[in-house]
Amino acid sequence: MTTPPTHRWLRWPSEPERPRMGYGADYNPEQWPREVWDEDVRLMREAGVNVVSLAIFSWARLQPERDQWNFAWLDEVIDLLHANGIAVDLATATASPPPWLATEHPEILPVTQDGSTLWPGARQHWRPTSPVFREHALKLVTAMAERYKDHPAICAWHVSNELGCHNIYDYSDDAAAAFRTWLTERYGSIDVLNDAWGTDFWSQRYTRFEQILPPRQAASHPNPTQQLDFKRFSSDALKQYLREERDILHRITPEIPVTTNFMVMGETKGMDYADWAAEVDFVSNDHYFVPGPQAVDELSFSANLTGNIAAGKPWFLMEHSTSAVNWQPINTPKKPGALRRDSLTHVAHGADAVCYFQWRQSRAGAEKFHSAMVPHAGEDSPIFRDVVALGQELAGLSDVVGSRRSAAPAAILFDWDSWWASEQDSHPTDRLRYKQEALDWYTAFLDLGIRADVVPSAADLTGYGLVVAPILHTVPAELRTRLEEYVSGGGNLVASYFSGITDENDHIWLGGYPGALAELLGIRIEEFGPLLDGESVSLDNGTSATTWADRVHTRAGDVATLVRYTSGEHAGAAAGTRRAVGAGSAAYVGARLGSEGIAPVLADLAARAGVTSELPEELRGEVEQVLRTDGGTEYVFLINRTDAPVDITGVEGETVTGEDAKLAPRSVTVRTRAVRTA
Repeated sequence: MTTPPTHRWLRWPSEPERPRMGYGADYNPEQWPREVWDEDVRLMREAGVNVVSLAIFSWARLQPERDQWNFAWLDEVIDLLHANGIAVDLATATASPPPWLATEHPEILPVTQDGSTLWPGARQHWRPTSPVFREHALKLVTAMAERYKDHPAICAWHVSNELGCHNIYDYSDDAAAAFRTWLTERYGSIDVLNDAWGTDFWSQRYTRFEQILPPRQAASHPNPTQQLDFKRFSSDALKQYLREERDILHRITPEIPVTTNFMVMGETKGMDYADWAAEVDFVSNDHYFVPGPQAVDELSFSANLTGNIAAGKPWFLMEHSTSAVNWQPINTPKKPGALRRDSLTHVAHGADAVCYFQWRQSRAGAEKFHSAMVPHAGEDSPIFRDVVALGQELAGLSDVVGSRRSAAPAAILFDWDSWWASEQDSHPTDRLRYKQEALDWYTAFLDLGIRADVVPSAADLTGYGLVVAPILHTVPAELRTRLEEYVSGGGNLVASYFSGITDENDHIWLGGYPGALAELLGIRIEEFGPLLDGESVSLDNGTSATTWADRVHTRAGDVATLVRYTSGEHAGAAAGTRRAVGAGSAAYVGARLGSEGIAPVLADLAARAGVTSELPEELRGEVEQVLRTDGGTEYVFLINRTDAPVDITGVEGETVTGEDAKLAPRSVTVRTRAVRTA
């Protein structure tokens, strides 16, 4: 697993007597008159705020013209915050270029796949590979670092903001030149690239790297490996930009840690954060709750994955919302208790700082309807009262700070290459959704009360009794070997449909599906099983498949059929299998079952693997349990997944915060107990 080589946490202005849980928000004082700043600080102190992110979108204020600089207002704000005991996570302010830069240098503006220019007027209107943008942005970073290198308020540097949120894919000439350089470094020669891309198909064979373009709008499906490599390149281009800012900050301010806010949430998939983690001193993440049937589980899933990207080390929840956002089709407020539940769920999965976007709700601009810690209604409001209460509660959880999230007995593999490749065009179906399949397995684990880690595919699997690989579409030889070694070492692997299909070049593993995993699984699939919209196939365990239903043929005597189809042309064929391999096993689930259909299959496989729930039976499915450990102390987080009260008296431990007996709807309780030994 790619992990930070070292971990440096927030540099607090003064050494706290006790560990300190970070609490605060993005702060945008430039949006408000000077007299509001004093009121802000008063309310921050009341709420228990001890850290704010500052200057994120301030480039136009700091450098109003090419040769004009204005740091006086920022100096005053930082001094004011410091005088009131509030640390500053100082952004480099490079997230959005000022009007003068875009006017003088329109060549910094991104270009879409169809050749359209993305003009100023919103944010992030810059090309990740633009030499002109980098020149001006890095000049600003240098000026910021030099000016504030000795200020005691600065607890961390915040590189840009949500890198790639709006500009991950740029198809400009700058991108084309950088893409060619990236490809030259990856393949070395044009012949190797031609082999990797399969360019003899459709007469695409290149003779020089200079002939290659990004996968711009084409007459039909662009070369699939070209598309996959462009996704890899685009993630790497932003990673390289992150490095350039970071290196300046490390050189000028070596004592101040550097981070940037990832976006491990929803369908944000353009940036390979498992690969980026090594570039920052500590991992930070933004997460926004999207209402829906699995919204609470998705929040937990993303927090879980973030904690494992951070290799179990403390991480920073840089942004989430107190209530409604402004960018969904319908922006509903959060239900009572959800503000606290959402925050503490992230803490459960390893966050040692909890912040929001933003401190004071804007009165103008595109996000004026986005909730904040201080809403339009002001301090006399339910949101602010909840904010104050949470600040007090987080202060009471100071002993949790620095503890490590405890490893779970099971894991779900998460692989960016498979996410990117499995959802490309010209596939058996365009209805497949990688993240949704992974989330369904996670929900099934939660429904069974079994803790499961969500881990990058490069993670060490040693110690996990059961590992699920949903749609592990892209399997290089090295990954295949690691999975085989995991199983031969006594591990229990479960692969889903459309797994093992291609190698790292998006070439098919020949010999029948599931390709790279066929021998390990002991099965053969001759044709894929996509289903039409509205079509379903029944299974003999009472569930049904939609979207996908492979007809699985066993080809080894030690392969057992777990579940069969009972309807239509699929009737009698195997839908799920399990092959015993020494003390381990390799199972295959060839159908899209949804979380409810997965649950009985997973329960069977978990039981065979000896993986069980640690919760009392009556709490399984209703309560999520997450554990953090510090020495001999275990912190037990009990999260109510439901909108009804739950009796938790059966869980051991001394209550630190939350309820002792009845866990309220959408509530969280934290208990301590001695670490259990096997």
